[in-house]
Amino acid sequence: MIGIIGGYGDVGLEAARAFVKLGKSNLKIGGRNPQTVSDEIKSEFSNAAWVAVDINDVQSLASFCQNCKLIVNCAGPSSKFSVRVAQLCLEKGCHCVDSGTDDKLAALQQESNRTAVIHAAGAIPGLSGLLPRWLGTSFDKVDSLISYTGMLADFTPSAAEDYLAGVMEANKPLAAWQDGECSIGVLRKQKAELPFFPREVTVYPYFDKETEFVAKSLGLHDGKWYLVNEGSRVAALLEEISIQFLTEPKTAVERICQASKLDAAGREKYLKFIIQLDGLINGSKTTRTLVLQAQNPSAVIGSATAAAGMSVLAGIVPAGVRPFSEIANLNIVVDTLQKLGCQSMFKIFELSIEQLLQPIEGEL
Repeated sequence: MIGIIGGYGDVGLEAARAFVKLGKSNLKIGGRNPQTVSDEIKSEFSNAAWVAVDINDVQSLASFCQNCKLIVNCAGPSSKFSVRVAQLCLEKGCHCVDSGTDDKLAALQQESNRTAVIHAAGAIPGLSGLLPRWLGTSFDKVDSLISYTGMLADFTPSAAEDYLAGVMEANKPLAAWQDGECSIGVLRKQKAELPFFPREVTVYPYFDKETEFVAKSLGLHDGKWYLVNEGSRVAALLEEISIQFLTEPKTAVERICQASKLDAAGREKYLKFIIQLDGLINGSKTTRTLVLQAQNPSAVIGSATAAAGMSVLAGIVPAGVRPFSEIANLNIVVDTLQKLGCQSMFKIFELSIEQLLQPIEGEL
């Protein structure tokens, strides 16, 4: 049985839908108030049990984990719950996949001699690290990387807290990978035009543990990562909110939630990855750009979490605690994502990002 904590939220429900599509319908879907789930949603999951679970109550969590081979945690914020859920799974001997992450999870490594714990199994971090590694498998040698990740959606409070923690705490300021090492303060926030974005955007340099792992695993000489913000309100708020997030986190979260709603009002939601690699294939200099577009960010995150879970259940992920982006069987994960069909575009172009700005018949 697969247990999904936070299963009544958008990401949890999308993860449940993904598991059903993949033939795993024996689900235990947990949240605080099962009675609030509509009959329409329940009808999608004929074999599922809708169970009350309080993530703040260890006994409630322990009861929920009974008879589960895999626990999927979609409850947030990650800084409050990821370690708690993973620790309990280790004690109960069931595997764990978490759409979120927490630096303190690394301390559990010594306790996971027979259990797999996969964290950061979402979009950012998660696919933002796994996709460039997968694209890199088609190269004999990769020299450089440019990556843009953009999302337009309403933040929930827990998602906003995780987002701010990543941007404000995990991010090395204005950093890039230069000459085979991390260099701080070398990039700048800037306005940019990007392919597949309908209007000018603001791009923010982003560099954390995941990007550093990608740089080292690909053997990059140079690498630049950016978060893309299309709306004006979140972009403006990020300029002033860093200190407030440290001193008044609740207020900062409320403000970023409101800003995201205003930015997204009247627009189609999306999640987009644009990743360019330059290197050698069969001795020739080659540029390839991967574009992933989706209109439902929650579906992508839920699908990524389910793909990680399927890898664990298939026994292809060894025991241990590791981020999703660091797993070895990249082709299986990407094949699973494509099978789930959560994206409107998943394509590799033999063109640079700059060349993709030019109109391409049939593509724009």
